Amino acid sequence: MRRSTTTGLGLSALCTVLALTGCAGHDESADSPASAHRGASTPAASALLSSAQLNQRLLNESDLGADYTRKLEAPRHNDDVTVIGCPALEKLGGDTATGSGLTFARKAKASFTYTGSSTSEVSEELYSDTASKLSTGIGKVFDAMLSCPSYQVASGSTVVDMATQKSAAPDLGDEQWSQLLTFSAGGQRSVVKQTAIRIGNILVIVSGSPGLVDAHLDDALAKVRTAR
Repeated sequence: MRRSTTTGLGLSALCTVLALTGCAGHDESADSPASAHRGASTPAASALLSSAQLNQRLLNESDLGADYTRKLEAPRHNDDVTVIGCPALEKLGGDTATGSGLTFARKAKASFTYTGSSTSEVSEELYSDTASKLSTGIGKVFDAMLSCPSYQVASGSTVVDMATQKSAAPDLGDEQWSQLLTFSAGGQRSVVKQTAIRIGNILVIVSGSPGLVDAHLDDALAKVRTAR
């Protein structure tokens, strides 16, 4: 397989190639390296939210402030995505490994750039499905990602060096996942934090520059809980 890198590949291009914000990582517990941290209790199952209802719960510019601009949804890349050097992810397949193959019942997404830095971005994805499907489905992907500290992802002529590292997840919601992803291509390096929180039958994933993720995670959870 031919392997090459694209110069000038910033975070925006990386998101387009890898469907970045659909991925996340999880916080491993002491009892089971592959398990997410679980809260003391889980609310009873309730009706799934529609995509329209999820959209109402997404953060927007009013929630984030004047320094944020919403990004248009990037078109899906036509090239197949191939994982190199991580058997667990290779088994799942490229689409699933990068998040674009997640098959939860309902979803909504928004991405933003932060004024003053072309590489400072934050995005949010919301999914709704049964609690067991959210936990099992996303857990398979996250466990696979953390099983390989380093690997490569290829899309067309672009090959990106990847590194994953567990990050402490905040004790929020019913289950929590968090990791740091390092992308290297064309002499550039980007670090992205991904934190996911399950609240009943809703999964909240906030991804982007580590400082922005930490700053807005509570805002995202609050809006999910209070929006009508």
